Amino acid sequence: QVQLVESGGGLVQAGGSLRLSCAASGRTPSSYIMGWFRQAPGQEREFVAVISTYGGRTDYADSVKGRFTISRDNAKNTVYLQMNSLKPEDTAVYYCAAGRSYVTIPRAFDSWGQGTQVTVSS
Repeated sequence: QVQLVESGGGLVQAGGSLRLSCAASGRTPSSYIMGWFRQAPGQEREFVAVISTYGGRTDYADSVKGRFTISRDNAKNTVYLQMNSLKPEDTAVYYCAAGRSYVTIPRAFDSWGQGTQVTVSS
């Protein structure tokens, strides 16, 4: 398994930007599909973005397409989520996850970070 630690969350005004980072350690992190998910209070965890092992393929939830960008630096064992034009509805705890399949379903991912809070004020 791989261990994941997220950072970069915080409070930002609507229209602002944040960049989340996910540092991976353990058994060959670069061999994992990496995803970002989020969970708002009282709601289920939802897919945000996913990236293939070498970064050649990415996919996004419709709600963030054109505003968020997922990327990875395998030399640093780190995955990023650049979030621009943030909206109050983006407020949630954001989680990084690692898995073996290129899917958008949370249960398909084996390892999870502890989450980082993102709050967007109007």
